[in-house]
Amino acid sequence: MSFITDPLVYYPISGILWFWHKIFAFLGGFLPWVEAPDSNGAIWTLSVIFLVVTLRILLFWPAAKQIRFSRKMQEMQPRMKELQKRYKNDREKLATETRKLQKAEGFNPVLGCLPMFIQIPVFLGLFHVLRSFNRMGNNFGALGMTAEETRNTGNYVFNADEVQSFLDARLFGSPLSAFISQPIEQFQAFVDPGAALDFQRWNIIVVAIPLMIISAVTTHLNARISLSRQSPEAAANPQAKIMNQLMLWAFPIGILVTGAFWPLAILVYMVTNNLWTLGQQYYLFEKMAKEDDAAALKRREEQKSLAPRVGVKPVNPKRGRPAVAGTAVAPQATAAGVASPDDDGTTAAPAVVGHADGSAPGSAPRPGQKPQRPGGQRTRPAQKGGGGSGKGKKKKRKR
Repeated sequence: MSFITDPLVYYPISGILWFWHKIFAFLGGFLPWVEAPDSNGAIWTLSVIFLVVTLRILLFWPAAKQIRFSRKMQEMQPRMKELQKRYKNDREKLATETRKLQKAEGFNPVLGCLPMFIQIPVFLGLFHVLRSFNRMGNNFGALGMTAEETRNTGNYVFNADEVQSFLDARLFGSPLSAFISQPIEQFQAFVDPGAALDFQRWNIIVVAIPLMIISAVTTHLNARISLSRQSPEAAANPQAKIMNQLMLWAFPIGILVTGAFWPLAILVYMVTNNLWTLGQQYYLFEKMAKEDDAAALKRREEQKSLAPRVGVKPVNPKRGRPAVAGTAVAPQATAAGVASPDDDGTTAAPAVVGHADGSAPGSAPRPGQKPQRPGGQRTRPAQKGGGGSGKGKKKKRKR
């Protein structure tokens, strides 16, 4: 697989580290208290830190997509359970309805998992490049080189002289490629051939132990923050409970146990990576919370705009156009014979409203036509025994 990983992962990562080392070594040359900038431990440490920062900036968008993917899965979980319960005996129908739901929600499992597949090889490549400065021994894929071979073998973009400058770098008296459990015979790679050692194992322990503790604590905090955003339904899952406990306790404890086998440069990488994750999670979760609040406010405003206003009687849209408070009534909608004001404030003449047959109001009814009231409504026929028209009342009095 080296024909794939070397050009796609290892060379780009080592190139970023080489770039930052050149920048900081150049700037360190202007500082009088910095001796031998090319092999200075603080400069190489800054180079490792900025390598991690650069990679995390490049992976920021995939990380954000991964968090949104997880949130979307949690939101869809109740509806997924309903589909599973409804079509538990029909797997084909369940698959069809599941795809429909994912399409309606804009959810793509392939694109959601893609960010994770991008991040994993990048971080494994970074681990490999930092470890490959010292290739003595056979642990973690080392090549079993001698001290002299290690100091004269390049590391991807770095040539042999640059590898020597990394091996000669000291962070509080400890080499950056050293680790606590490293055999003492491998310490010869950190000095010129035949030269005496300028450090002891306790120098490595003094630097490594605090880095291990900080890395374990930040790993626990990152897991706790991430799990605090987990939905109650997802947290109640038995498999999720086991995974949550592993993230909270097993992984941090694993760092404390295995940290004795990691070079200091790897521990610096882990601390930087965890601190970046803390800040990134805080930023993304706060941003998504604001987006949720804005979406909820927008929904409330829409519901409020659709609700009837005070003093306006709601009208069924199927029967007629609903009345809107504050709108003016057109002059044609006024009652017959009543003048309505125009837009310029003048009073228009009353509109003459005729009957359906074309006759004017107040005119005598045609033969065979029932009399109508001036408002356009037909008059009721005279009731027998009183209660009719005025003529019936007069005839009754004459009798």
